[in-house]
Amino acid sequence: MSQEVSCEIERLEKDFLWPENKRLAINFNIAFEMWTPDSCSSVNPMGNVLAGDMVDPNADSYGRYNANVGAKRLFDIAERYGVATSVFTSGLVAEHCSAELKKRFDYGHEIIGHSYGQNMLFPYLNEQQIEDNIQKSTALIEQATGQRPGGWISPRVTSDLDVQRRLSLHGYQWHGDALDDDRPYLQRFSDSSIMAIPVTIDFNDLPHAMRFGRTPEQFVEMFTVTLDKLLASNRETLILDVIVHGHCYGRPAGAWAFEEIVKRCAGQSELWLTTRGQIFDYVRPFFDD
Repeated sequence: MSQEVSCEIERLEKDFLWPENKRLAINFNIAFEMWTPDSCSSVNPMGNVLAGDMVDPNADSYGRYNANVGAKRLFDIAERYGVATSVFTSGLVAEHCSAELKKRFDYGHEIIGHSYGQNMLFPYLNEQQIEDNIQKSTALIEQATGQRPGGWISPRVTSDLDVQRRLSLHGYQWHGDALDDDRPYLQRFSDSSIMAIPVTIDFNDLPHAMRFGRTPEQFVEMFTVTLDKLLASNRETLILDVIVHGHCYGRPAGAWAFEEIVKRCAGQSELWLTTRGQIFDYVRPFFDD
């Protein structure tokens, strides 16, 4: 059980701007995920996962599409427009798809820690399991890419202060397990610090399609309308995340929507197309050492 941890928060000034005085940072995120053999995706196209602890073959097959086909399609789309993405990476992916991960890392995509398996959520793990998860996931990503990951985003954005402090002690510079602000902030613990770079949840294909039953066309429309309104108002400095999963919008019926959004943003000079690691590098000097 997590111990109580306290931290001090430092936030950016109200007049903060992105590079070249831009207001909007766009971060494209690809979830490149796998589940441990005793588990499977919690969603499937039938909408009713089998009861109890049984592994649902339908959901299992649906989730395996991510690493088999879907994530690769999404990477190819981003690269077609010269866009580097932030990649939520299961340790299992680094273990079993190391060549693919290295290929995308070499292109310039940012590889992010994302638990060993997508089903391994921190609230369900004890302290030793948390430590093992972080250590193993980090080592496998470093082994696959040749570089230790600088950032971590947990499945379902489910780490608490204790885990975030642990991440900082393992050398992580930032995490994305925050939904409580629009802009990055610094967390100072008694023995370390880490930057929280909040995730924008509005443009996430899984809840969009599975929870709300919306179409890919609506996904594009929601993003386009929001982008137009924010550019027109030009009042706030924000991050807009577009999050797509290989087993959801990595399929042909949804991938075109991701491409439409990437294409629109790639041709927009008012936007800063970036990764979370680049956001960290830009923001960190604004906080006092």
